[in-house]
Amino acid sequence: MVPVLRYLGGACGRARGGFPGSFSGVCGSASGRPWPLCGGVRSASSSSFDIVIVGGGIVGLASARALILRHPALSIGVLEKEKDLATHQTGHNSGVIHSGIYYKPESLKAKLCVQGADLIYEYCNKKGISYKQCGKLIVAVEQEEIPRLRALYERGLQNGVQGLRLIQQEDIKKKEPYCRGLMAIDCPYTGIVNYRQVALSFAQDFQEAGGSVLTNFEVKDIEMARESPPRSIDGMKYPIMVKNTKGEEIQCQYVVTCAGLHSDRISELSGCNPDPQIVPFRGDYLLLKPEKCYLVKGNIYPVPDSRFPFLGVHFTPRMDGNIWLGPNAVLAFKREGYRPFDFSARDAKDLIANSGLIKLISQNLSYGVSEMYKACFLSATVKHLQKFIPEINITDILRGPAGVRAQALDRDGNLVDDFVFDGGVGDIGSRILHVRNAPSPAATSSLAISGMIADEVQQRFEL
Repeated sequence: MVPVLRYLGGACGRARGGFPGSFSGVCGSASGRPWPLCGGVRSASSSSFDIVIVGGGIVGLASARALILRHPALSIGVLEKEKDLATHQTGHNSGVIHSGIYYKPESLKAKLCVQGADLIYEYCNKKGISYKQCGKLIVAVEQEEIPRLRALYERGLQNGVQGLRLIQQEDIKKKEPYCRGLMAIDCPYTGIVNYRQVALSFAQDFQEAGGSVLTNFEVKDIEMARESPPRSIDGMKYPIMVKNTKGEEIQCQYVVTCAGLHSDRISELSGCNPDPQIVPFRGDYLLLKPEKCYLVKGNIYPVPDSRFPFLGVHFTPRMDGNIWLGPNAVLAFKREGYRPFDFSARDAKDLIANSGLIKLISQNLSYGVSEMYKACFLSATVKHLQKFIPEINITDILRGPAGVRAQALDRDGNLVDDFVFDGGVGDIGSRILHVRNAPSPAATSSLAISGMIADEVQQRFEL
């Protein structure tokens, strides 16, 4: 039987103490300034909520939307540490709507991706959000890749991916005139979209349904509320206190965390087990110069290496007309570090102390060195890209943006590929659901994932 979800046990106890303070929450920042995402939004009338979602990325916002649509009578708030929503993983990804071909048949990832792609297209059509169903070719350029390509094709068929077909050299040329290859999988259902735009639309839906968004609220502590004053009803009804780094606080009945790059640290705030830990991998993209963008029509991907969770350097068209080339995958020394030399002493210390990471590096040293070499020397990346489009040369590309992926890692150095929910036992643990790991492609699967999270919240908290 394929495991559907992975749960973490362990007692969640009282968190570390914070600073006193309170505020009256509004639909905006914790300081009281309104958030200008959309007009006509109902302001929160107090600092108490039935449910609080920590994390304003695409998974957190989709989950908040799903919960308030299911439970319109509940007061629900989203807490986001940045001044804007969806600025990290959501705002730095490739924008690809994946079809679901890569994942193990019958696995939760496969089911959620196939379902999620359908839901994203449906949602974008309903909301008038622009997207392009430009398709994807997964191209074998060496004979040794063809057996893996055929196996991937069979996997896609088992997963129910729409429209798949194996094509030969002449049909590759019809789809991508400048691409060379021996054989390819044509995935016409793959598309591109601006996921930050999608996430902000989720936020607008949530607010219009009565939800509240609190930005500039960086969570520092989650603990049980102190003993209520005499005749206080709120203290009994809202027993959890969530405090931020400014000393402000809100109270709630239940907490759901979707904290992405900080999911392990937020879980620890409520006394939960630190594992699995998040290891940040930075992915650097290159840009094809505008006068060379004619070389690429749709997504062009290599045949993936099943040993790694990364799909390899690929060609990705963007909604703005640009072509992104990449990404690589290098260890980042800052969880939100989008430049090569960004550094955080705390994040670096956590990496050094991570025994699982040391094991992962020792097992994949040559791969890691290769990725770092490509990050430093553009010529190495260009040489790889020329296997697919020989016309590209180093004068045709520019350094582009980067993203950081939150990769969950266990103590044995294994990349965690399952969805991980955590909670714990005791007073506080029974009222918290931590989404510790929502693996790629979480953006494509966000609406499907949100339904699963809403189911789990309803069952766990008996709503």
